[in-house]
Amino acid sequence: MGNTERFRRARDLLLDLGHDHDAAYAEFRWPEFTEFNWALDWFDAIAADNHRTALHVVSGDTGERLSYVELSRRSSVVANGLRALGVERGDALLVMLDNQVAVWETMIAAIKLGAVVIPTFTTVSAADLRDRVTRADVRHLVTTSDLARSLDLPPHVTRIAVGEPVPGWRSYADLDGADEFVPDGPTRADDPLFLYFTSGTTSRPKLVRHTHVSYPVGHLSGMYWNGVRPGDVHLNVSAPGWAKHAWSSFFVPFNAEATLLSASAADPVELLDHLVAYEVTTFCAPPTVWRMLIQHDLRRWSVRLREAGSVGEPLNPEVVDRVRAAWGLTVRDGYGQTETTAQIGNSPASRVKPGSMGKPLPGYEIVLVDPHTGQVGDEGEICVALDPVRPVGVMTGYVDDDEKNARTFADNRYHTGDIGRRDEDGHLHYVGRTDDVFKSYDHRISPFELESVLLAHEAVAEAAVVPAPDPVGLVVPKAFVALAAGFEPSEETARRILDHTRENLAPHQWIRRLEFAGLPKTTSGKIRRAELRTRTGGVEYLADLPAGAAPGIG
Repeated sequence: MGNTERFRRARDLLLDLGHDHDAAYAEFRWPEFTEFNWALDWFDAIAADNHRTALHVVSGDTGERLSYVELSRRSSVVANGLRALGVERGDALLVMLDNQVAVWETMIAAIKLGAVVIPTFTTVSAADLRDRVTRADVRHLVTTSDLARSLDLPPHVTRIAVGEPVPGWRSYADLDGADEFVPDGPTRADDPLFLYFTSGTTSRPKLVRHTHVSYPVGHLSGMYWNGVRPGDVHLNVSAPGWAKHAWSSFFVPFNAEATLLSASAADPVELLDHLVAYEVTTFCAPPTVWRMLIQHDLRRWSVRLREAGSVGEPLNPEVVDRVRAAWGLTVRDGYGQTETTAQIGNSPASRVKPGSMGKPLPGYEIVLVDPHTGQVGDEGEICVALDPVRPVGVMTGYVDDDEKNARTFADNRYHTGDIGRRDEDGHLHYVGRTDDVFKSYDHRISPFELESVLLAHEAVAEAAVVPAPDPVGLVVPKAFVALAAGFEPSEETARRILDHTRENLAPHQWIRRLEFAGLPKTTSGKIRRAELRTRTGGVEYLADLPAGAAPGIG
């Protein structure tokens, strides 16, 4: 059996069992490859004489559509052009572009060549870019003309600019090669394909290595969770520097033979308009975007969505309730990391429980391990079992960090660093990062649970809860709150929010302090809690608690 057919069989099983999570979980097996090149063995194979739209990029009033066969040919032209400039198998190619056609052409071209792709945000600082170029041994870089003019790169780096000509840079438009690509040899399945710099909420970003199967094949789990099927129009909100872009703006739709819509939006209203105008059927966005969308009356938009998902951080129940009331559609939460593909999710066939991130997805066995005792139970660190079968979607490891790799893969498990709990029905619930969960008055506090209550208040747009020093309880919950439009930071607003939390939380969870502030975030949108834990000097509002309110007193 050839590589294309082997991949197709695994994919088709998940499509056929999209209505039955238990059967899909029981029957799915990762396809095994010794050699595999996704761009040649899958994308070019399904693109042959295929004139259905693969990619539709919309920006403002302009748009560009490429069929599968057109994108296949154009990626070959780019691959041959890059080869002529000296890009070789194993070379590190840094791609720093916004959502534009060149992103997809370059990514597919790089896979064909066997180059190692380093997706990078266009907003990366000069210092961070230098760090990436050095640590990843970057040999070639593709970016926009506007950014190219301000970059300071080592002389050995091949520079390619998309857009207007830039002195000293090669023009992307001049990458002129044949529209058929002949590889220089087979691609080993375990050859490196992607290097991702993680968000780094508490430390310098780690460098994650993925192979020619771990992301391309591993994202079959993401296809199943998203519920994307052949012929769908799929819209995913993410920037190319984020691993989620490779998830749902690349492998998920193309593995499913769907149309990927990439539509930039200046505001939530424009995004909602896109959902209607382009007849989007499957949609995925981070919780931050969903929270912005529900600030509007969603009933005004007659969407054709069949599936909606959210990933990146836990989704608060308030969002699910508001969307279901407006569209009769359940936003399904999912869980994964840069280091893996989608591990856990509320799949289209699952019964969604409010506040749950779902069940293990096909191909992943999840265990919860007590971080102190190492015992497996119903609450603990979320770990992926690597024995008897290592899930294809797990990274090979962190580059040049043997100590971190030893901890991460200890006991033949991949340790996520997140805490979860499993309920009586087998659904998994997110508790928090191992370094975010804290104790107050001897009670364990999950910031996510408190933040979910805060976000249910109309005045709260975003919230983060961290431990704050306390002379009695050692630490107590403190909330940093970004206000919704129309609300002013005042003692009255703080009192109303704190009263709301008292009415909806157990006494040991009561938020004792509140500060109005913008929330610092990583480039991928995750809140930098470590920074909030050390922040001082803001105006703090204290909860007016009844006498004897401390847990265990009175």
